[in-house]
Amino acid sequence: MENGFRRVSRSLKADTGFGWALALLAGFLLLSAWTCWALEAKVTRYEVSDTARLEINGAAYPVQADQAGMLVATSLVLGREVEAGDVLAELDSQPQRLSLQEQRAHLASLQPQIAALGAQMSSEDQGRSDDRQVLGFSADAARAQFKEAETQAQLAAREAERAGELHADGILSDADAQRAQFQAQSKREAAENLRLAVSRLEPELHVHERDRDVRQKQILVEVAKLEADATVSRAVIERLESDLQRRRIIAPISGRLGECAALRLGAHIAEGQQLGMILPAGRLQVVAEFTPSAALGKLHRGQTAAVRLNGFPWAQYGVIPARVSRVADEIGDGKVRVELAVLSAGPSRIPFQHGLPGSVEVQVERVSPATLVLRSVGQAMGSH
Repeated sequence: MENGFRRVSRSLKADTGFGWALALLAGFLLLSAWTCWALEAKVTRYEVSDTARLEINGAAYPVQADQAGMLVATSLVLGREVEAGDVLAELDSQPQRLSLQEQRAHLASLQPQIAALGAQMSSEDQGRSDDRQVLGFSADAARAQFKEAETQAQLAAREAERAGELHADGILSDADAQRAQFQAQSKREAAENLRLAVSRLEPELHVHERDRDVRQKQILVEVAKLEADATVSRAVIERLESDLQRRRIIAPISGRLGECAALRLGAHIAEGQQLGMILPAGRLQVVAEFTPSAALGKLHRGQTAAVRLNGFPWAQYGVIPARVSRVADEIGDGKVRVELAVLSAGPSRIPFQHGLPGSVEVQVERVSPATLVLRSVGQAMGSH
């Protein structure tokens, strides 16, 4: 009996040593496997954006009112395709149109007045030329008359001198001698009058020309006033035409109306008020905002990412594959802007359109779990 007890005791001791050996072996193997996993396995690390949204890669153009006024027509319809130059809305422009008609009528009335003054100026120039021509003819005729009168005066003077000699000799009577003297004196006075008439022709012409100069200067002053008035009128017309054009809200580019304000005819539109947004044709991209600590030094071009859109659960609709295309170099409003290109992943039930919000997960690296643990320990020690 005692021998049997001893044999059982030795058997139990042998079994207990074997179990411990197995346990130690299993623990060693488990530790070795965990160590290998921690050192060799790779874990993908992601950085998640604060915000993100789908946007057209081309710049969206706002549709704004350049002037204030009452809305009288609109063709702003969400989703409508428009061409550059299409009229999207119109403001009331009746006062400007009336002013424009008034200015055009005023400008039209100035042209005949300017033309009439121009004709009067030409008439004065022609009159000046005619006066000089008439003066030439009159002067020639007067000089011829003077020459003839001078000749007759000289003949009469010689006859009077001869009559005086005959009277002294008693051949000619007193009456005949006096008559000869009278005729000689009369001829001389006539010749002198003609000489004076010739000398007065040139000064009279100068007087007439000075009068014409005064009239022409007055005409030039009137023309200058009318032309200045016409210039002002043309400037007013250009301003009114520009105002009329600005009261028509035109599509600056071709594209699709992505946003439209709720407007009713007769509503007052403020200057600078945004009425809509035109999205040009282009590819969709994702624009995300990351905190500086998540982006700087970690995000770069070519990294893969997954986009999850709000309102479209990823478990049901999946995620949108993307790739980082640009990372901003500067921080704006405490965020770093990151642009991502949307990768084609076949048909999707998500209606891709500008403005859909969501979030982005960017794959920044693949590291071992041991590295992550060491980083966490380092950060914890650094914080203390």
